[in-house]
Amino acid sequence: MKPKAAAVKTLTTGGKLVYLYKKKLGSVPKCGDCKAVKLHGITPARPKELMSMTKRLKTVSRCYGGSRCHKCVRDRIIRAFLIEEQKIVVRVLRAQQAAKK
Repeated sequence: MKPKAAAVKTLTTGGKLVYLYKKKLGSVPKCGDCKAVKLHGITPARPKELMSMTKRLKTVSRCYGGSRCHKCVRDRIIRAFLIEEQKIVVRVLRAQQAAKK
């Protein structure tokens, strides 16, 4: 049998020489919006390992905690606030025009 690249020869306690295969390392998830920032507070793991991990290891306690970075969440909140403000301004202008007529 030909060993894989990530195999290490090891002598067991029974005196056998065996190959131990190293598993792939898990990557740290990146932000879904900007795709550049690695998310802090989230454990790097393979997908199968993530299934058995507890929720506190997979998210941070913030809205969009496990999928967006803090800067993108901040931008989303500001954008939503400005859109609501814009809607209010439009309503006020319509009311003023209706009052003139």
